[in-house]
Amino acid sequence: MPPPAPAPWPVENQRRRREPTRRRSFVWVLALFVGAWCVGLVGVYVGARIQSNDQQAAYRSSTQPVTTGGPRDASFDKRLDVAAVTAALRPSVVSVSSDISESGINGEGVGTGVVLTSDGQILTNAHVVEGANDVRIRLDNEREPRSARIVATDTSNDLAILQVDITGLTPATFADPANVRVGDEVVAIGFALDLDGEASVTLGIISALDRTMITDSGALDGLIQTDAAISSGNSGGPLVNAAGEVVGINTAVARGDATNSANNIGFAISVSQVLPEVEVLRAKAEGEDRQSGFLGVVLGDRTDGGRGAIITEVRPDSPADDIGVRTGDVIVEIDGQTIDGSGGVIGAIRDRQPGDKVTVTVERDGKQMSFEVTLVDRPTDG
Repeated sequence: MPPPAPAPWPVENQRRRREPTRRRSFVWVLALFVGAWCVGLVGVYVGARIQSNDQQAAYRSSTQPVTTGGPRDASFDKRLDVAAVTAALRPSVVSVSSDISESGINGEGVGTGVVLTSDGQILTNAHVVEGANDVRIRLDNEREPRSARIVATDTSNDLAILQVDITGLTPATFADPANVRVGDEVVAIGFALDLDGEASVTLGIISALDRTMITDSGALDGLIQTDAAISSGNSGGPLVNAAGEVVGINTAVARGDATNSANNIGFAISVSQVLPEVEVLRAKAEGEDRQSGFLGVVLGDRTDGGRGAIITEVRPDSPADDIGVRTGDVIVEIDGQTIDGSGGVIGAIRDRQPGDKVTVTVERDGKQMSFEVTLVDRPTDG
């Protein structure tokens, strides 16, 4: 026979038992809640540490210098060997693709990058990765892309540094800025129009130096003009001389409009601008804020065929106001560098730091006057 069922508690005993049971239940619930809360805090802390460690691992501050070529005394005495130069540069040229979301519209950006260091630093144009949610690079000898991280950008100079978690890359060699000369043959290498297969290669010459271009973010100065064909997708790729050295980073092409026609006019950021900017970007990646100098003038371009930038307004209490330049003065030189238009002034001042002293030469009533001025930090409304 089965054992008899236990007798129920008497009513008065049930009441006496029920009260401590509710108290114990409440204590257990409270304990579980506190425990879960503590576990949650620990989880948040650990997650933050893991995320922090992941972010630190994603960017390793490279101690490797940019590889630069030596000086040369004369122009190249032989024609550029396109096949040889291309073969030498291919391991140092990567495709850059990114997922971009802007104003609720999703798209993909495609450009080119140049290997800076063997431990995974890649240089490209800032506009190639601007607004990107996800960035990938693909090496020349690989089929699959690798995830890359944007570690620093400077839209005003249109350059950015990416980091990919890989070592043993082949860094490109950058030319000595003094060796970049008008007439030198060059090739542009890049993933033009995102065409299937390997990077495209086009041949041309250096058509001009120290061009300036006004952009939405300011002005690009010290540009190399070339007739080597540059197309969408070439942005961020190298312009290379006969020695296989990078003389510039391809960034833009002139296009015709209703009143002007343009043929074979492309622009690359000169190595003279690239090399110091790389160090600025590296410092920015380490948390240092980039500061730009401020002169305090509003500029306009001349329309009479002359060279220089017209001062159309002088900001009150600015460095320009302090030294006595006037509206109508034409800036023709900054620190001995010839100014052809307003973009040249913008670029020259932007690249200097607050506290730097510069010599501004203006023309006034047919006479040249030089002023030494100390730049200040750019105001938030400037």
